[in-house]
Amino acid sequence: MTQVGEGRGAVHGAGAGAPVGGEVLAGRYQLEQHVNTDRAGRQIWRGVDVILRRPVGIVVRYPGGQAAAQMLRAAVEASRVVHPNLVGVYDAIDEETRAYVVREWVDGASLRDHIATGLFDTERAVAVAHAVSAAVTAVHATGMTHGNVHPGTVLIGLDGRVVLADARADGTVPEEEDVRAIGGLLYFSLTGYWPHGEVAGPAPLPDAMREPDGGLVAPRQIRAGVPDFLDNLTMDLLDRRLAVPPAEVLAGEFGRLDTASSEEYYDEPEPEGQAGPLRLSAASEGTSQRPSGRKIVAGVADLLVVGVIGLLVGLNWLTGSSEEGSEGQAGAPVTASPSDEPSPAAEIVDLPLTAGQVRVVDPPGGNRAELDGIELVVDDDLSTAWRTDTYTTADFGKLKPGMGILIDLGEPRHVASVRVELGTPGATAEIRAGETDPGNSSAGDAEIVETYTPVGEPQQGSTTMVFTAFDPEQTYRYLMVFFTELPPAGDGFRVEVQQIAVQGY
Repeated sequence: MTQVGEGRGAVHGAGAGAPVGGEVLAGRYQLEQHVNTDRAGRQIWRGVDVILRRPVGIVVRYPGGQAAAQMLRAAVEASRVVHPNLVGVYDAIDEETRAYVVREWVDGASLRDHIATGLFDTERAVAVAHAVSAAVTAVHATGMTHGNVHPGTVLIGLDGRVVLADARADGTVPEEEDVRAIGGLLYFSLTGYWPHGEVAGPAPLPDAMREPDGGLVAPRQIRAGVPDFLDNLTMDLLDRRLAVPPAEVLAGEFGRLDTASSEEYYDEPEPEGQAGPLRLSAASEGTSQRPSGRKIVAGVADLLVVGVIGLLVGLNWLTGSSEEGSEGQAGAPVTASPSDEPSPAAEIVDLPLTAGQVRVVDPPGGNRAELDGIELVVDDDLSTAWRTDTYTTADFGKLKPGMGILIDLGEPRHVASVRVELGTPGATAEIRAGETDPGNSSAGDAEIVETYTPVGEPQQGSTTMVFTAFDPEQTYRYLMVFFTELPPAGDGFRVEVQQIAVQGY
């Protein structure tokens, strides 16, 4: 059976005030079978449109009104994107006491359920990645991001159609994360493990296997028969030291792989004079990203063949490599002096955090009464959380500029990402960095807020925030997750932080 409502922040189990099977909503949509309930309390039902006599999926939330505003806004945005690899959205209704979204029903099962019964072969894994990257391309073309690409939101119909469902459509997850998540889907399809150290996902999926230093074990090390080019591409997409291409470039690459026969691409050596499979460069032009130890080659000529019109714009993600052609053109030979060879780079690893490495920053205006429980953000348990007090307005009752969680890494480290898991959506937060911790006091907190500088842009709305705008040439010891707006919570506003994870090298 189709499973939706998974991915970021999703859990299973019935919520209070569940609708009743057989009930007809808006005089038109009859509820037939409850499928799932996510953490936000939204219930996913299989139903039927009694007017058009077609099956539909119905997402119901209690209450409606402001509590359902984000869900309805996401539905309206998603309804504007029509694509064969995206679940269609038909209706969105707010009755104040409850709200619901009506969307296409896909008979079949999620990628998550398929892999539970057996791993995909190379061709099928590529076909799924092709469909998902095409769907993500369509979403990005509208200026939105999906924000929830995950084995539970990729649905495979009984007719073989692959569709992507349950977009967050709130713009808080960068396009880069959607693209990297496609690499996670490939890894999952080939190995049965979810690399959520790089791409956030719920705990129930089997965690990816790791090397002793914390680096991911490559698919070819887990399972025999994975082609070298697909193993390389999968690991490249999950390597945060490498710049990812736009979704349309990735869709073009999967398109050519999806249409290639086994003989001409999967089993035979690359023909002389043709561009090889897509590899990602260590840095975009004009950036100082740390180089990768992997060999970088390109698929420029073949990408043009499949009609990727924007390829020239994306060349800063690629480098050409071939045996024939004129210097400086696609297909031209590329030579490198010894000094041009990429140097080995350390693997991205989780940087362990203990309770003694995190504390609350409550600047003047606060009474420093919300300091307890901060150890829960590093206990590896999403069922526990540190919570602020409840305020009358989202801006901390206008009492202070915000509140933060200070992270002391113990020593200067290169940082790749900071992932923050929240109990409810709607908060606004940013990462700030500083040189020292002036002390756990009101004066010290004031100095931190005044002197720490932002790293990248703030994020808003999502239950999972992934911050990646760290300078690879810079090291960081003190970081602060700083909240400037709180999400709704009952009769007021507060934030619940379930987990903070830092990755670096």
